[in-house]
Amino acid sequence: MPVQPIIPPELHRADGAPRRVGVEIEFAGLSIADTSRLIRYIYGGEEVVLDEHRRLVRASRIGDFTVELDMLLAHPGKPETPDAGTLDRVELKVRAAIGDAGSLVLPFEVACPPIPIERLGDLDALVEGLRRNGGQGTEGRLFYAFGLHFNPELARIEADPIIDTMKAYLLLAPLLRADMGIDLARRMAPFVNRFTDAYVDLVVDPDYRPDLRDFARDYIHHNPSRNRELDLYPLFALAIPEVLRETPADPHVKPRPTWHWRLPDSRVGVPGWSIVPDWNRWVQVERLAIDRWALAELGALWADCRRARASADWPQMVRRWLAPW
Repeated sequence: MPVQPIIPPELHRADGAPRRVGVEIEFAGLSIADTSRLIRYIYGGEEVVLDEHRRLVRASRIGDFTVELDMLLAHPGKPETPDAGTLDRVELKVRAAIGDAGSLVLPFEVACPPIPIERLGDLDALVEGLRRNGGQGTEGRLFYAFGLHFNPELARIEADPIIDTMKAYLLLAPLLRADMGIDLARRMAPFVNRFTDAYVDLVVDPDYRPDLRDFARDYIHHNPSRNRELDLYPLFALAIPEVLRETPADPHVKPRPTWHWRLPDSRVGVPGWSIVPDWNRWVQVERLAIDRWALAELGALWADCRRARASADWPQMVRRWLAPW
């Protein structure tokens, strides 16, 4: 029986609408054209060719999908409608050639439409379709380091729940990584960096309770790159864009009312692999985030662990602590 998505403590936004989650899946083994055709077979919709390495499947039964080579230089700009007529033909050919070369080593990515959390399992039909048609994830080649990304919509864009969720994530991240059984290629790849111990020390301290602007400034100071497991730049771009204006511009940042959680493995080529167990790990974070007492106790325990230079034991310490919780 398929694993069912666990429902988080807050299923609705503050305005009463259902919370949604976006999913991005990286893979190899299928062309963009074949992937677009597969999406339309499963979910319906119509195809729009944006450039040689990027297509939109519009108006499917669950929303709009984007399929693209995960390489910015391969695309002549990334609006939601084709713009090839506005570009020099030589530039288009150069970018297409860059994409052709990049497709040999870089993943393709499907950006799925945001869907209600309880319908997350509907996307496993796409995972199964990719596998049956030759799709491969990290397991496919030694040098494949493909990821799975979740973009859970926030229930409320307020300082306290955002900070509590970040505390919970930082406290649980070592245990979540241990439970994932991360592929060797992904462990060796430098694409997504973990948070430093110094930043964890700052945030999980029970007394750490800044306003949202100071929280964002602390995050940016300690994490000047978007290459982190839990990327908050899209959220800051929406909620407090003036803080981001204090930093160098990043063309990848799009304002979104979501967390951006980068998971280290996409295993679309493994029979039976599902995105749901990884989603259920995220729900552990949200469950811990609503328990201020647990956050304070674990924050103090982290400090004790650091003083004892026992950080390597943290996953097992957290597992034992949470067992009766």
